[in-house]
Amino acid sequence: METVHQKHYRVCNLCEAMCGLEITHDGKKVISVKGDQNDPLSKGSICPKGALIHKLHEDLNRLKKPLQKKEDGSWEEISWKLALDTVGEKINAIRKKYGDDSVGFYLGNPTVHNFGMMMMTGELKRILRTKNSFSPTSMDQLPHHFMGYYMYGHSLNIPIPDIDRTEYMVIFGANPVASNGSLMSAPGVHMRLLDIQKRGGKVILLDPRKNETGNVADEHYFIKPNTDLYFLLGMLHIIQKNNWISLGHLEDHIHGLEQLKNIAAPYSPKIVAKITGVEEKVLQQITKDYVSNKRAVLYGRMGMSTQEHGGLCHWISGVINILTEHMDKPGCAMFTTPAFDVKRTSKFKKAHGRWHSRVHGLPEFEGELPVSIMAAEMLTPGKGQIRALISYAGNPALSTPNAKRLEEALPKLDFMVAIDIFLNETTRHADIILPPPSHLEIDHYDLIFNLLSVHNNVKFSQALFTPQKDQLYDWQIAKELVKRFAKVSAKKPSKIFQWLNPRQLLNLGLLLGPYGKWSSPRRWFSGISLKKVIRSKHGIGLGNLQPQIPEILTTRNGKINIADPIFLNGLENVTKGLDKYPYTQLAKNKFLLIGRRHLRTNNSWMHNIERLSKGRNKCTAIMHPDDASQLNLQNAQDITVKSTTGAITIPVEITNTIMRGVLSIPHGFGHTKKGVRLDIATKPDRAGVSVNDITDQNRLDPLTGNAAFSGQVVEIIVN
Repeated sequence: METVHQKHYRVCNLCEAMCGLEITHDGKKVISVKGDQNDPLSKGSICPKGALIHKLHEDLNRLKKPLQKKEDGSWEEISWKLALDTVGEKINAIRKKYGDDSVGFYLGNPTVHNFGMMMMTGELKRILRTKNSFSPTSMDQLPHHFMGYYMYGHSLNIPIPDIDRTEYMVIFGANPVASNGSLMSAPGVHMRLLDIQKRGGKVILLDPRKNETGNVADEHYFIKPNTDLYFLLGMLHIIQKNNWISLGHLEDHIHGLEQLKNIAAPYSPKIVAKITGVEEKVLQQITKDYVSNKRAVLYGRMGMSTQEHGGLCHWISGVINILTEHMDKPGCAMFTTPAFDVKRTSKFKKAHGRWHSRVHGLPEFEGELPVSIMAAEMLTPGKGQIRALISYAGNPALSTPNAKRLEEALPKLDFMVAIDIFLNETTRHADIILPPPSHLEIDHYDLIFNLLSVHNNVKFSQALFTPQKDQLYDWQIAKELVKRFAKVSAKKPSKIFQWLNPRQLLNLGLLLGPYGKWSSPRRWFSGISLKKVIRSKHGIGLGNLQPQIPEILTTRNGKINIADPIFLNGLENVTKGLDKYPYTQLAKNKFLLIGRRHLRTNNSWMHNIERLSKGRNKCTAIMHPDDASQLNLQNAQDITVKSTTGAITIPVEITNTIMRGVLSIPHGFGHTKKGVRLDIATKPDRAGVSVNDITDQNRLDPLTGNAAFSGQVVEIIVN
């Protein structure tokens, strides 16, 4: 009988871009994957990761049945009932003996790509009642959320560059061509940047490395790591000095304008040039062009977030956008109007400093503590010490600063359970692993990234394949754990989560959302529901971003708090130390470390797909030719990179695309640990080394608690 090929349309759930996929299959196996030309957001764009999403589903290393570690360290498959009952009994026993805070909870990045688990996460946290909750948020994007919370009233009130209509885009420490847009969901971002130029506009990049985005940009300028704040303050200095302030329609919606007077006075172009390495005339020209263009926007990402002043960077960036009429207008920084809005609320809710970490006394934010301190909370004895860990879809033993500390801490836990599809550097320490279905076996809806999309749209992806018999979905695992953990909790499971599944909850949110059938009488026949979205197959375009202020504001006073004391105090501490800023170059064998990302990588899962990891070695230390010459280094020669926390040996890659005195090493590599069941772990040329063997867990942004990866000093030892 002839095989019948079918088409399946879905959104790729591997990164933030939300590219639409057209998958050809025969009901059992994927034949091909290409971009969905009819997707209203991505319009056919696809990256190498999305094109190989089926390889994750087919990966022979992927776990499908619960595993329990035996006394000799080997693994055996067990039933779901036994696995869940054991987890419930062990975790509850630890809670009874040591208290709720003795359980740590870590949610990895894939959580936000799984709407079923997202629906259940809050309920799981509520029942566990632990203050020791962590996620990668405090390793890459916490400054964005911090700014959204204090300026606009909610941690998800994050302005997005209206890239499709802007005419002047200034990018700090970001590489959207490689990331597909981060906290700016923009599939096909390469073409969107080129379209800015076709409109007669410009793209400017300030980064210590001329990355893939720099190859597209009209202008690229090297800037020293950890100095973006000073450049931004230099822009504000020029704006205030020339009285280029214009508030437009935001004038009646701003609180604290008076407190901003003269805050940038010390940051003259001359001072800023000394600190940043960017010439005075460049700062002056960029500021002038930005202010004079009515459709301009500032955008910063990883490089700007993961430095010592990441929170202040995003605050000053927002202040500049607001003071120059580049906020809440087409072509500028704007807010989305998602069909399912998880952040719509009628009042301000306190979400910072409600409790502090036991060891370092750091404040929580949105119920989470900085992930950099997780190992200390496990290793330091005393009341509240973490003695058990629940880890979901994360690999903190590879991804967190000075991850060797977690390698030391995890084996000492009384119990650990991992909800994950691979036996990796973190899950190998678990007592039980609970594997949910693959990316193609689940329904998918982007609850979070539709809040960050450059174009309003809605799309629901039904599962392509049926999971293995008896295998539980992520949300079903969470629901079962909630039942068991509730036995020793004062709180009982919420009725709505007991009665409704994620699809039903999503439908309710869509019906009540801004485009929903139940949102107003006039939408009863034209509004959307989950059924209507599913019928659309390719998704529904909901239009360009629209002005949202003041409606989106959920601050106590209903205004944009442009000068909250928490920012002013933080800036005052920076200004006090301005005269002590190190202008001099480091010794020839010392460098400022920065990270990088490749289009073909996203997390440790990606490296196990041979077609994504093959080719030239991507785990290299990028260095400028003049620096290499001073150290008598040849291309591909091994060097040892040493820091206060450790050392790694890595081949050097010599190129003039990086600033002198700067060294770039990618994150996410280092799959060489014993007990890891990944094909890549047996191939040193693809496994690479982990940069987090040398990053310092004590380098934090003092304002937000975000890890300060960028700008750490390292020493080069020539082998």
